[in-house]
Amino acid sequence: MIARITPSRLSGCVRAPASKSAAHRAMICAALSAGETYIRCADTNADMEATLRCINALGARTERMADGVRIFGGSFENAAKADCGESGSTLRFLIPVAAALGCETAFHCAGRLPERPMDALRDALISHGATLSDAGANPVRVRGKLQPGRYVLPGNVSSQFVSGLLFALPLLDGESEIVIEGPLSSADYVEMTLRALAAFGIRTERTESGFRIPADAAYRSPGEMHIEGDWSGAAFWLCAGVPVTGLLGETAQGDRRVLDVLCRMGAEICREGAAFSAQGRLHGTVIDADPIPDLVPPLAAAAVFAQGETRIINAARLRAKESDRLFTTAAALRSLGADIREEGDGLLIHGGKPIPGGAADAYGDHRIAMAAAIAAVHAEGKSIIRGAESVNKSYPGFWRDLESLGGQVSLSEGE
Repeated sequence: MIARITPSRLSGCVRAPASKSAAHRAMICAALSAGETYIRCADTNADMEATLRCINALGARTERMADGVRIFGGSFENAAKADCGESGSTLRFLIPVAAALGCETAFHCAGRLPERPMDALRDALISHGATLSDAGANPVRVRGKLQPGRYVLPGNVSSQFVSGLLFALPLLDGESEIVIEGPLSSADYVEMTLRALAAFGIRTERTESGFRIPADAAYRSPGEMHIEGDWSGAAFWLCAGVPVTGLLGETAQGDRRVLDVLCRMGAEICREGAAFSAQGRLHGTVIDADPIPDLVPPLAAAAVFAQGETRIINAARLRAKESDRLFTTAAALRSLGADIREEGDGLLIHGGKPIPGGAADAYGDHRIAMAAAIAAVHAEGKSIIRGAESVNKSYPGFWRDLESLGGQVSLSEGE
């Protein structure tokens, strides 16, 4: 799909979409709890749908409601075929769960998902009784049954590995420990997992090097969960100077730090009523991407229009996302006329100059499509973005919301 964008001034306010990070976690906990849980969620996206498909395949039952989904947990199959789509969270969270349940499962993947690194998680599971197919296989086949014990993971690959084990180990008959070697990247996502587990009755003990899961852990449904707004999706609007409602200020979502970065870039951060906003002329800065990898595309788009030089550093992990996001962020924004290039494990952006607009490719990546759109709205001339449908992965209503703010965008199936 092609998005044609005419430069325009955005005004008004937009409501944040539901957090897919929070939804994944609540849905999985609900599936592992006996009885019924009502997940209140105003909207869904392709990744959330992937998790719902997979917990259904594993034996949970789901019932769609007007404002969410009712999940009935408990009964799990001996064998299952699960379609993860392109959702890395779904795959990495549920592989350990299937192994803990002793449920032989074939996880089918799309896009670049089979290529994304999983060796550390695979090694940890195999050393405790599971059998997994070789790296890069599609589907990923899981057999065997996990045993309790001491699980060791590197902290610098993916916090999703830690979260997957945190979901799985309470299902085992015995105490287990997760040992994290080195600093944990994207630690806020693990905090989100711990909060979801606590809401479903799972109490973990923090240790010097990780977490201990007691032998008597058991999932218990709270009855109802409300999914908060998504700071990752909201970041695109905040970087464009648009106020956003539906966000919690007190949240474990690490991408709330977008406000801190924009503040360092010179924006005035305001909260009026239910809306957060970042207003004012921006200047360049140094941005450490390690704790906030998903914010790199919107912050890069903001940096295009910020005075001076912006360096994004410690972003090597972005090369193993839905696209190589260092390459695709630079390529998409450069196609619109921005002065941006890859530099080592990051990006270098010289901003503050008008950009003419142009033709950008989203490379099948939702965050690249949205970053390009934010830049295109502020360009001097018209732009097109190929692969506009990729926003469905995390934010299906993005183009509708852009139009509601006064953005001039038309969508079509071809050139």
